[in-house]
Amino acid sequence: MVTQVRADDRIAARVWEALAHVADPEIPAVSVIDMGMVERVDVAGGRVRVVVLPTFTGCPAVPQIEADVARAAQAVEGVVEARVEMSFDPPWTTDRITPDGRRRLRDFGLAPPEDGVPVLIASIGLPDRARCPFCGSRATRAESMFGPTPCRAVFYCDACRNPFEQFKPV
Repeated sequence: MVTQVRADDRIAARVWEALAHVADPEIPAVSVIDMGMVERVDVAGGRVRVVVLPTFTGCPAVPQIEADVARAAQAVEGVVEARVEMSFDPPWTTDRITPDGRRRLRDFGLAPPEDGVPVLIASIGLPDRARCPFCGSRATRAESMFGPTPCRAVFYCDACRNPFEQFKPV
């Protein structure tokens, strides 16, 4: 019994490592781990269950994320079966994005939400400013609360004259 538990722990660690290479289909610069989307990995006798928290209800990338996560988990040595469950319990929030994920978002040209700084306020829309991921300036302005995906808004930096997307916090 103890041997099986240790084997399951080793498999779980390898699954977590494999998931660190599963890119978010809409933001390929970050992984599902960087985004904090993986809630847990359970392993019992080589059978793996990965619980994933979608970033937004109705996110069109969910089927692709589910397939990519399943494929990555199934490829791990010792895995005999991999199952992916999408869950909204607990709900995903932008607080789950790792520090490395925030850096990668900035490097990609997408402003990550800042701790304690709301970006999307449902009752009044977007705030006036966000930090530019290119130059770091706060001389920015909201252009549109509608970006290319439901999870992003469009801003413009008056300092470096670049448009950029801001990841909406939830």
